[in-house]
Amino acid sequence: MDMHTVVVGTAGTTAEDVIAVARDGARVVVSDEAIAAVAAARQIIDDLAAKPDPVYGVSTGFGALAVRHISPDLRAQLQRNIVRSHAAGMGPRVEREVVRALMFLRLKTLASGHTGVRPLVVETMAAILNAGITPVVHEYGSLGCSGDLAPLSHCALTLMGEGDAEGPDGVLRPAAELLAAHGIEPVELREKEGLALLNGTDGMLGMLVMACADLARLVTSADITAALSLEALLGSEKVLAPELHAIRPHPGQGSSADNMLRVLAGSGLTGHHQDDAPRVQDAYSIRCAPQVAGAGRDTLAHARLVADRELAAAVDNPVVLPDGRVESNGNFHGAPVAYVLDFLAIAAADLGSIAERRTDRLLDKNRSHGLPPFLAGDPGVDSGLMIAQYTQAALVSEMKRLAVPASVDSIPSSAMQEDHVSMGWSAARKLRTAVDALSKIVAVELVAATRAIELREGLEPAPATRAVLRAVRAAGVEGPGEDRFLAPDLAAADAFVRAGKLVEAAETVTGPLT
Repeated sequence: MDMHTVVVGTAGTTAEDVIAVARDGARVVVSDEAIAAVAAARQIIDDLAAKPDPVYGVSTGFGALAVRHISPDLRAQLQRNIVRSHAAGMGPRVEREVVRALMFLRLKTLASGHTGVRPLVVETMAAILNAGITPVVHEYGSLGCSGDLAPLSHCALTLMGEGDAEGPDGVLRPAAELLAAHGIEPVELREKEGLALLNGTDGMLGMLVMACADLARLVTSADITAALSLEALLGSEKVLAPELHAIRPHPGQGSSADNMLRVLAGSGLTGHHQDDAPRVQDAYSIRCAPQVAGAGRDTLAHARLVADRELAAAVDNPVVLPDGRVESNGNFHGAPVAYVLDFLAIAAADLGSIAERRTDRLLDKNRSHGLPPFLAGDPGVDSGLMIAQYTQAALVSEMKRLAVPASVDSIPSSAMQEDHVSMGWSAARKLRTAVDALSKIVAVELVAATRAIELREGLEPAPATRAVLRAVRAAGVEGPGEDRFLAPDLAAADAFVRAGKLVEAAETVTGPLT
């Protein structure tokens, strides 16, 4: 069922609307204002098409072939051909939510009145989204300049009634059959329209928007698990005092410290029950948790700023300007989006790395301040969470590889016409993998920290911690005891974190966390 209706106008869209369409199946409606703007821009293209002077994208070839003037009788074929030839993706299919985000964001630009397509093209793309038809888009084919060419071409192919697509029932069928089943007429493309459907950063932007939403939840989740680990290790909450973070005023750092302090409020474990070798200071993975997570928060804030600017943009080449000029430009280059996608992969990898270090500390009897080795029921007979930490370490190692920037790896193409590309699509694809891994890493720390807290018999954890313990046990993650088949517990913990249930559980006591 549709969550709500998203109205597309001329002024861009919001991250919330992208997610509503991509993940929740929200219905799309194009405003009357947008249809009027689209029609006005189309009239300019029609007027140019009637003139003898060559205009890129209207009466010429594309890319390195832009020197050829195309006669009127070949222009419809030209637009069909660019879609067919550019729909050259290979590899596995990308996720449905990514394709829906990509299509919705291309629709957003088409509706801006800067691309020169007919209203029919805009209305047909909205109809395909509303019918739940999802074109087949492949993993490989975009260099992020001129935008996400191959992925967008596969979507345009569906608009033409060609290729394969997935219906709302999840069954793959020829696009022509799916369009007919939903009463949608395939579009016969005219001047400029094939090019306008392909030239954009929509795939990488859609993945950025969804990654930002997921990482916002995961950073808060990591604050909670860091607080639980501090508590389980009998650490000091004094390092979280707001006056300490005020003298180094990074906003993300202050937010993470505040989250941790609120989770730990009322704890009977922190700072009062150290063993026979009292600590002057906790290890960095505990003491510096707000600094690391906070740096990730500030990186995320910058990424959201870039995403918001791109969501307000109309990315195409050439574009129709308000004064009627049709001008070539380089706005399709994905560098602004590619950079922040890479930045987020770095921040996510470091957040995963510090979480793994806390888990390892909980499992090591020489550093856990009285906890049993590997949090095992009967160490030696039982291995406890030994291999869960191995799994976590493998995920961290993978995230470090994924943190290598894609945006510096330009590969020239199109006979050196496109001699510098952004690789933004690749940056987005690896970030999706990194976000998935981070959820699992946080989940392993949650399993370890909650088990360790329950092993601190006679000491009362914080009220927020008790709320998390109740919720995670109810979700199917078992507590201390003898060894059992562990993978289901880890999967349940991952689902708990991924669905935002960890944050919700803590917030029943703390109130809203940032």
